[in-house]
Amino acid sequence: MVKPKNIFNDRDLSWLSFNDRVLAEAERDTVPLLERIKFLSIFSSNLDEFYRVRMPVLSALQKIKSDEYGNANNLQKARQFIKQQQERFGKVFTSTIIPQLKANGIKVFYNTEIPEGLKQTITNYFYSDVLAFLQPVFFKDDSIGFFPENNKLYFLVTLNNPDSENQQAIVNIPSDKLPRFFSTEFEGEKAVLFLDDIIKNNLNILFPKHTLTGCYSFKITRDAELDLKDEYPGDVAEEVEKQLNKRDQGLATRFLYQPDIPLKDLHLLISQLGLMDAVTVEGGRYHNLKDLIDFPAKIPALSYQSWPAILWPSVPQQSLLEYLDDHDVLLNVPYQSYHNILRFFSEAANNPDVEEIYITLYRVAKESKIVNALISAAKNGKKVTVMIELKARFDEANNIKWARKMKDAGVKIIYSITALKVHAKVALVKRRSENRIKYTGLLATGNFNESTASFYTDHILMTSNPELTREMELLLIFLTKRTKPSSADQIVFKNLLVSQFNLQWRFLELIDREINNARNGKPASIIIKMNNLEEQVLISKLYEASQAGVKILLIVRGICCLVPGVEGMSEHITVRRIVDRYLEHGRVFIFNNDGQTDVYLGSADWMNRNIYRRIEVCFPVYDAGIRQEITELIDLQLQDNVQAVMLDQHLNNNPVPQAEPAIQSQYAIYGKLKNKNA
Repeated sequence: MVKPKNIFNDRDLSWLSFNDRVLAEAERDTVPLLERIKFLSIFSSNLDEFYRVRMPVLSALQKIKSDEYGNANNLQKARQFIKQQQERFGKVFTSTIIPQLKANGIKVFYNTEIPEGLKQTITNYFYSDVLAFLQPVFFKDDSIGFFPENNKLYFLVTLNNPDSENQQAIVNIPSDKLPRFFSTEFEGEKAVLFLDDIIKNNLNILFPKHTLTGCYSFKITRDAELDLKDEYPGDVAEEVEKQLNKRDQGLATRFLYQPDIPLKDLHLLISQLGLMDAVTVEGGRYHNLKDLIDFPAKIPALSYQSWPAILWPSVPQQSLLEYLDDHDVLLNVPYQSYHNILRFFSEAANNPDVEEIYITLYRVAKESKIVNALISAAKNGKKVTVMIELKARFDEANNIKWARKMKDAGVKIIYSITALKVHAKVALVKRRSENRIKYTGLLATGNFNESTASFYTDHILMTSNPELTREMELLLIFLTKRTKPSSADQIVFKNLLVSQFNLQWRFLELIDREINNARNGKPASIIIKMNNLEEQVLISKLYEASQAGVKILLIVRGICCLVPGVEGMSEHITVRRIVDRYLEHGRVFIFNNDGQTDVYLGSADWMNRNIYRRIEVCFPVYDAGIRQEITELIDLQLQDNVQAVMLDQHLNNNPVPQAEPAIQSQYAIYGKLKNKNA
């Protein structure tokens, strides 16, 4: 058997395959109508991030005619893939969703003339709410002193003035300051209009001495990477802020324009705005359709049925910290309520026995109750140490804001060095009770963020197990030193798996154990769930395990560089992808171990960045009941034949064969956890 030339899928094409699965959810008739609109928004937002983050990389690789997987034409493949996806986006929105909204009493004006009966209403809105935000800029002698901001919306307006030659101006569409959609009652229906059309229909007010001859929308996407060095002599937060200010002035990676713009005006924009190196993409009249997330309609019958979060465990009288002295607790959010995580930090802030609190923060909620509890703890005289990551992409400014608030309150703030992100999700509380020191910890697969916890599926272990908490303290003390590990054995972790220390080789050992068991005729299997799978050493070890006869079941939401089902290489490996109402975010690792199942949870995907350039923490689950619960929840996902698809060798999302009973894993998991609480 001849192995394929490329034994690893391209990471960018794989990611586009994931976004294709998101788009497919918007196309499904079984998904409630308003939820389909949200999936269109997610697809559009994902694609914008792809152009901001990955397209610059693909363009650079194209210039050197190679990339890390040996493919030279991935840029062209990506462009073709995206073009097909955008055509499907337009078709489902115009041919299916807009007519169905109309059938439910919602008239969306999209590429449609605004009737006379509505014009006075939108003109009144234009005068009162919109006009103050408009800042037209004229071209003079075919030049313009103007720099379009990243992903902001603009019109190129062409004008005729009887006292001068034809003119062009750029007009901003202030969707960052005003709602993208305006809604009003009209002829017994709810009318929904784009802010773009309200401006376009009132340009005569903005240019009273001119005659409008054309109006064409466009936007520019820019490279989002920050240029950060290893160290700065001054305030790290200030340096990151400086870089954030430069982000909107980064290299233009995509120029998206309305298709009927005259060629001479298109060339004018490209030359005068410095867009010669950007990917030029013909779009529609409306850009930034990620704004559909705020579509102004709330109709319960057109949305998912509500699933109230389950309160677990219920500890009404006893202190939660005292309860955790004797019980390990696993929370599966958002199915189970985030209440007890908020309670954990609030109790720690006010418990007189608590002396110290340590936590790593990666993405902080915009109105964070957790951070407010940490501030209260510091003001209550407790020692609070926060390792906050300033380089969490697109959350940098929010993290800086909270870091400064905490610092002002007396919290000790530790920024990671710029070359080493801290992506671990751990927190530790130290308290003194009857002259004894007690430690209680949180270890999670997702961020300590009560906002994202309402729609990201994650697992959070609350524990006082000294085998884990002692090693958590060692790690947290190390992180406060703001140095990179000098060697893998600088700290010996026997329980935790920590990248830069032991995470990669420990996973390799666990896979090797399954390989040896398979070769010795013992049961051998591996089940792994993660967001992204890219790192070639670990993928190669999974190939080796497959060749030894180990059964490997993968659930990978996004990037998957492993090629499944190849005879002689990966025929014992399957890859599932699940997209549903919640974003699958947990990382779970299950090893058969000859029937003595080992279960690990953690923050680390198997990406190059997670393995080699970050601090990540994975942790064993020692409580037998919790191990059983995790395996049962994952088993439901492996049985999913409604929302799951199987990834093939060509990155296609193939439906799982239909069978009875139909199992939608997120629905089944919610029911299972609800019954547990009954």
